[in-house]
Amino acid sequence: GVENGAVYSPTTEAAPGTGRGARSGLAAYFVLGRLPWHRRILKGLQLLLSLLAFICEEVVSECGLCGGLYFFEFVSCSAFLLSLLLLIVYCTPVHDRVDTGKVKSSDFYITLGTGCVFLLASIIFVSTHSGTSAEIAAIVFGFLASSMFLLDFVVMLCEKLRESPLRKPENNAKVEALTEPLNA
Repeated sequence: GVENGAVYSPTTEAAPGTGRGARSGLAAYFVLGRLPWHRRILKGLQLLLSLLAFICEEVVSECGLCGGLYFFEFVSCSAFLLSLLLLIVYCTPVHDRVDTGKVKSSDFYITLGTGCVFLLASIIFVSTHSGTSAEIAAIVFGFLASSMFLLDFVVMLCEKLRESPLRKPENNAKVEALTEPLNA
């Protein structure tokens, strides 16, 4: 009775005041393991490069053909906010409250759409810029950011294609039926 309670008590009860162990405060809410390391790097680069493109574009004080600049401004800001939103969903408890399939599907299409529109905005900005160093920096960051979005999309597409045969058990059963007599 009493001696068993003394043995098990330290292992089954949380020590008072320890919170969540080694991880406490805000760090306890962030989980990086939901994305493989290469996708985390791509998502981080998308966030950073779209922010840098937006900041460089904001530094531009005057423009000749402003339509390209304004479109680039809208797209770079939107790309930053969308990549931030996706990272928040993947790395916080929000992920546990939403359907994982919908998160993956949304990520897939948002990343493709953002990459294509960012590439288009960068091309338009190239054809309308005035040649200032801030504009050129914004354009470089824009092309780099759009390439990170598109590369991330290609990575997700490859993962989808790799997973798709595994989701169809009837195909695996047919393959096993065909190979079984050969192995016997």
